[in-house]
Amino acid sequence: MAEVEIYTKAFCGYCARAKSLLDSKGVDYQEFDLTMGGPKREEMLARANGRTTVPQIFIDGEHIGGSDDLAALEREGRLDALLNG
Repeated sequence: MAEVEIYTKAFCGYCARAKSLLDSKGVDYQEFDLTMGGPKREEMLARANGRTTVPQIFIDGEHIGGSDDLAALEREGRLDALLNG
């Protein structure tokens, strides 16, 4: 199974949607809560090429994008292959 990382904030509907999709697939992921800012926010900005919105999702270190990008991969039938390495 691939390593999945997701940067989120509290009360974020898009974050909840992305986590729900991952949960429905039984994916374990590491979540970084940026609600209070801090060094993880700067880390996310550097890794996500300056994208400031959450969630930002990474699979095996590759930047996938946000919730809409994750959902698009699922619709296109490409998400499972990424998650299974």
